Amino acid sequence: MLMPVINATGVLLHTNLGRAPLAHHQDDGYLNLELDLATGKRGSRQAAVGEQVAAAVGAEAALIVNNCAAAVMLALAALAGDVGVAVSRSELVEIGGGFRVPDVMAQSGARLVEVGTTNRTRLADFQRAIDNDDVGLALHVHQSNYKIVGFTESVSIAEMATLGVPVLADIGSGLLDAACPWLDGPPPAWLADEPAVRQTLDAGADLVMFSGDKLMGGPQAGIIVGDAELVARCAKHPLARALRPGGLVLNSLQTTIGHYLRRDGDSIPFWRAATTSLPYLKRRAEAMAEAIPGAKAIDTEAVPGGGTLPTVSFPSAGIRVQGDHLDTLRNNDQPIVGRVEDGSTVLDLRTVDPDDDATIIATLTQ
Repeated sequence: MLMPVINATGVLLHTNLGRAPLAHHQDDGYLNLELDLATGKRGSRQAAVGEQVAAAVGAEAALIVNNCAAAVMLALAALAGDVGVAVSRSELVEIGGGFRVPDVMAQSGARLVEVGTTNRTRLADFQRAIDNDDVGLALHVHQSNYKIVGFTESVSIAEMATLGVPVLADIGSGLLDAACPWLDGPPPAWLADEPAVRQTLDAGADLVMFSGDKLMGGPQAGIIVGDAELVARCAKHPLARALRPGGLVLNSLQTTIGHYLRRDGDSIPFWRAATTSLPYLKRRAEAMAEAIPGAKAIDTEAVPGGGTLPTVSFPSAGIRVQGDHLDTLRNNDQPIVGRVEDGSTVLDLRTVDPDDDATIIATLTQ
């Protein structure tokens, strides 16, 4: 059965644990999901939340579906039909669970036109495909879960915007703004090469698709933002109804976007965990080690996870206990998920809410 767990793995966006932790409470009762309270008539479930999402990234419009793969498929189905879509060979990615971009494109009815090579793609490769292969769209897919290094070349969104066809960008992880205005101080250094929604739109993308449950820190959702006319075409496509989210997702997304609009990053659990200071984590680890027989406070490395920032890690702190106790911890009344390193159980505190420290102490003491 589904139940709350304590994530002590150090993986902030742990796919097996639901990716971004949510801070959302939904009261009992009904929602005005498709009721316009001003007129008393039927409204759109997309309108209110879509307007907030669009405002958060500076887009003309937004549409929410149930995940990013669905967002890509819907956009291609609505805009490409049976015309060609040019994609760099270096971006024909496979995401978790074996789902591949070519397969998603095939289901949309779009025709894949591969351009460039695995390691080098130029603007001329896209232009040649447009001139010779009846290409009506150009698609950029962020290499979110791998890196190609060495003798490489790629085409920027700004360059693609000169091609004369609509440019769609699947940036996957959902960083809303590279400036991170919801945080105190400058953006974290580990975000330096991560594409952001606002800047991708500013660079010339007509539509941007991204996930709600990764760096955005919200519920699982796929979000399409950008040109109002193109978003409207997506909303009118028959697949939009099959892929639409329910009230629980939309209400949770509205809560998350509200934190962004108020520039209150500390109320988003992902950002709170990602930016917690190392000295504070070390103090917690030392206090726990003192309370648990045989435990030792240690330095660790946490990672973003969730198919994002594959080469990034950042300093963290935790505790080590001799022996492999994962089964016992995982089958506790309050499950605790950690990791084993060199025969010892390691619990990383960057992904543990401070309120759960007492539970870990009590469990390991027993």
